[in-house]
Amino acid sequence: MKEIHVTAVSEAVAALAVQACCRLPGDMLEGLRVARAQEPSAVGRNILDQLLENADIAAREEMPICQDTGLAVVFADLGQDVHIVGGGFEDAVNEGVRRGYMDGYLRKSCVAEPLFERKNTRDNTPAVIHTRIVPGDSLRLRLAPKGAGSENKSVLKMLVPADGIEGVRKVVLDAVLAAGPNSCPPMVVGVGLGGTMEVAALCAKKAAARDLESVNPDPRYAAFERELLEMINRTGIGPQGLGGLTTALKVHVEWAPTHIASLPVAVNINCHAARHAEVVL
Repeated sequence: MKEIHVTAVSEAVAALAVQACCRLPGDMLEGLRVARAQEPSAVGRNILDQLLENADIAAREEMPICQDTGLAVVFADLGQDVHIVGGGFEDAVNEGVRRGYMDGYLRKSCVAEPLFERKNTRDNTPAVIHTRIVPGDSLRLRLAPKGAGSENKSVLKMLVPADGIEGVRKVVLDAVLAAGPNSCPPMVVGVGLGGTMEVAALCAKKAAARDLESVNPDPRYAAFERELLEMINRTGIGPQGLGGLTTALKVHVEWAPTHIASLPVAVNINCHAARHAEVVL
């Protein structure tokens, strides 16, 4: 049995928070460079140049890529042969978020209650934590800060099987058109299929947080990812909504088994930064 102390978890999460908010991942940088080389619109190329320059400045100055440093969404794959010692696991994650957002001077965007008082918690906790128990003796932590501009454009539709693939295409396209420039394109689009209502939404969130170059291991869904990307980029929304070929850098699809009478579809959009950072303890 491998032991991991809660202080190691907190330190790792704190470092991930600053890294994710201040350093655009290499896969996203390369995606923007490739898009810039292929973008036919002069305005679009100029915007992509500015996004790349912004990312460079943020990394050099250790400043946030965007002022909205989001809610801290943490995906934790906890090996079944790991024993967390010294305290509670979720408490340790939240302590890491607290330290990262306080010490890194990142904007605190979490309110304690959503409807009436909406008081800021002042340290960006609690985090949104998704934990899976998996085989092995390691702990994989992936932190994906999620800003409101893109998160507010999320969509969930409970289709029926008769709606089929055309129904899924329509849900995705309608979501992108409704988002338009408000989600700071070029975007990364996560699509979740199947499960129940909440499982489809979680699949979409996981899809939006994937590495840019990743593809679905099922060749049918990999082909569907490419098809949806081409469909989205034909809209002409373009970088920052000012026209062009590059409305999305990638579409990722995740799926889960579902009921014989259901076809849940969820869409979760990431902005051009699609921030994420990961560590294995």
